[in-house]
This record gives sequence, C-alpha cells and structure tokens, in this order.
Amino acid sequence: MKKLKNIRKAILLSIFAVSFANAQITSDENYRKPVSETLKKIETIFHVTINDDRGLLKGKELDYADWRIEPGNLPISLTNILAPFELMYFKQPDGTYIIRKYENHKVSVDKGKERLFYLESLYSTKEEWEKRKTELKACMITSFGLDKAPPTPKSKPLLTPKRIYKDYSVENIGLEILPGVYVTGSIYKPYPLNKKAPVILTPDGHFGDGRYRKDEQYRCAILAKMGAIVVSYDLFAWGESLLQFPEQTHRNSIASTVQVLSGIRLLDYLSTQKNVDMSRVGVTGGSGGGSHTMFLAAIDDRITVSAPVVMVSSHFSGGCPCESGRGIHLCGNGTNNAEISAMMAPKPQLIVSDGKDWTLAVPELEFPFIQRTYGLYGKKDLVENAHFAKEGHDFGVSKRMALYPFMAKYLGLDLNKVKNEKGEIDESTCVIEPYDKLYVFGNKAENLPKNALKDIDKLYEMFGEKNNKIYEVKK
Repeated sequence: MKKLKNIRKAILLSIFAVSFANAQITSDENYRKPVSETLKKIETIFHVTINDDRGLLKGKELDYADWRIEPGNLPISLTNILAPFELMYFKQPDGTYIIRKYENHKVSVDKGKERLFYLESLYSTKEEWEKRKTELKACMITSFGLDKAPPTPKSKPLLTPKRIYKDYSVENIGLEILPGVYVTGSIYKPYPLNKKAPVILTPDGHFGDGRYRKDEQYRCAILAKMGAIVVSYDLFAWGESLLQFPEQTHRNSIASTVQVLSGIRLLDYLSTQKNVDMSRVGVTGGSGGGSHTMFLAAIDDRITVSAPVVMVSSHFSGGCPCESGRGIHLCGNGTNNAEISAMMAPKPQLIVSDGKDWTLAVPELEFPFIQRTYGLYGKKDLVENAHFAKEGHDFGVSKRMALYPFMAKYLGLDLNKVKNEKGEIDESTCVIEPYDKLYVFGNKAENLPKNALKDIDKLYEMFGEKNNKIYEVKK
C-alpha cells in the first residue's frame, strides 16, 4: 500500500511539473523564467550541451528570458542570458559549454581567438604595428605607475658572501629599489668570472617554494655554468619580501608595479658592475614569472632575448592582481598577453606552452599570431614555440631542456660546459641549497635594514596613490 502511494505521488508530481513547464508565460510577469529552463531551450535550438557543474544557476530567474535568445547566434544568446548575473560561458575542447563566474582576466578560447582576429585587423605593415607598439608601451608604463616611481635610493646593495661550487658561484642580494623597499634574490655567476658575461633575469612565479625550489635552482645554476650572470628574485609579499609586507598584500595592485620595477632596477644595478655585457640581456620565468617576463621585454628595451613559460595566452591574462591588477590589458582599447608577447618582435623569443593549462592552444592560436608580427620584420624564424601537449603548469625538466639551447644560441653561452659524457645536459652537477642559505636577511631576519618599510599605505603614497584594496575576510 505504501509503495502504491509513493507511485501515485510521483505521478502527481510529474504531472504538476509538466503543467508548470507548459504554463503560459506572458507579459504580466515580464516573461520571467528560471535561467536553467532557457538554457535547456538553447541546447535544443543550437544542438549543444551546457553544464552548470557548479550550480551557479540555482534559484536564478530572468525577465524576458526566452526573448534574449538570438536565433543563429549562440555566443550572443548565452551572453544575453548569463551577463545579468555576472556569469560567463566557456567552450570546452569536446564542444560542450560550462558556466563560470565572470572574471576580467579570463575568457573562453573562442573569444580569445576573436580578439586576435580583431587585433590583426589593426595593423598589416611594420609601420602600423610600430605605432601601436609605441602606444601600448607608453600606456603600460603609465598603468603600472612607473612614470611616478621615486628615484632609486643611493644605498649600496646588501650582498652575502659567495658560495663557490663547480663552475659557478651564488650570492644573495637585497637591493633597495624604493625608499625602504627591498627586492630580495640570488645572483648566480660563472666561476671563475674573468670576462664579460651576459645577464639573465628570472622573475619568480606562483610556485609553492618560490625561488628556493629545486627547479629554480637547477635553472639558474645551469645557465651560470653555461656562462651567464643569472638573477633570481622574489615576488612582492612572497619569500623574504614577507618580512616587509604580509601575504595578503601580494594581491594589491601595487604588487605588479613593484615586481616590474624590481626587474628594471636590478638591471640598472647590474649595468654598473664589472664583467657585465649589457648587449646580451635575457629574461625568463614561469607562470606569474612568465607574465613579468613579457612585461619586462615589452617595456625595457635592454632585453635582447626572452622566454616566457606557461603564460602566453589570448584568453587568460593572469588571475593574480600582481599580474593583471593595473589594467594594462585595457591599453590600446584592449590587448592581451599574446600581443604583449609580440611586442618583443623582432628580438629572439621562445614561447613555452603545455596542454593542461591556458597555453593549450598556443601552437594553433597564439603562436601563429605572434609569428605574424615577427613576419612584419621578415624575422619569423626568431620566434619559436616549445609545446608539451601532455604536460601541465610548471617549469619542469623538459621545459628547461628547451630553454637552455635557446639561451645558448642567442646569448652566446656554452652548452658543452653542462653536458655529460653522453652529450646530455646534466643538471645533477648543480648543488641544491637549503632555504636558509638563500636568505639575504638571515635566518631570523637579523640583517633586515632598519629603514625597511612595512606599511602598504605608505608604499602607495610614494606613487601618489591611495590604497583602496578591500581585503577578503577568510572564514
């Protein structure tokens, strides 16, 4: 009997659901419908699958919902339905669509493709591109606030004693780039260093152990053994920078300004040093460090070779404000990292990408776009793409092995110095130092300068700005 009642109840609920779905919706209620129902209609009309795997549409209703469907235009239809709720869609490789919250730094791959087509329409000659490049560069400098930066303090850098290893040395540096603001890092040099050597900056990315991790140390040591002076440095409010600014301030927009300025002023310092060849200057970094590799290459004309790793994308511009917090991607009425990467043209550039992050489409999408820009100079061969379709977001060994020959080729480094008897590049000859050996200010911050600034508000004031950051409260 109980089973029979449950069956009757299910039938009644089914009838009610069908009746509700077929109920006439009129202007009396502004043609209001649940968004999920309108999306089901879109699925039927356009023969697609739309997944709300995060439940973002739950309880959401929309006036004039079905009226917002544009027959024959799926992108506009989806945008009309989702935009009122600050939602957006992403087309997946399998052709399905997923719903996500709106993010200014991230769009779908197809929208990235549309933007590249638009950008290509803006210039078809070297002269037209040079004009846009000049405008983009000026706008980026202003957006970062570099034009308002106080002069570099005249203090001497804090340098630790050198550690000598086979064919290279390491010393740590704390350089005052703004009054009371220090960039911290390590300098790897060929040993002995008895002739002019090129420079390679390696801005750090958002990897767990920062510049102290093994793959960063391997990369810097190998490049130094090959003959380069290599400078690895911390992100703002990351690593030893945390002694000055707390972790949450890394997501302040001023972080991106300080990080760009760190690279520029480290290069200023290196240019004054003996045995530094400023005609050969490289930059390479992964993830957030890949962003700042592109930024430095676009802004600082002293950069002669660049290698942004797992970051060049037309549909993603960096989820951290330390990359996208200053609105530089609004320059030129809208740009993206693919075009910023192209600003390196016609100088040598290696773009490293993989199949499991936002660089998955580089070989088919962003690389041809960038190569087109190089082609305006007749220099298509000076930009290369190393793509690892089965790999993910890292600066792993295969990516480093692609980097070393490229840097050797264009910076005049000696690959033979790091090869074993089999002719393979051998990273095992490098010494992985413990974290405390890479500290500039000591194990207990005992060497932190007395004038070290610890007030984020005063940092903003240096640039004539006010800190308007609203911090999220962690629950």
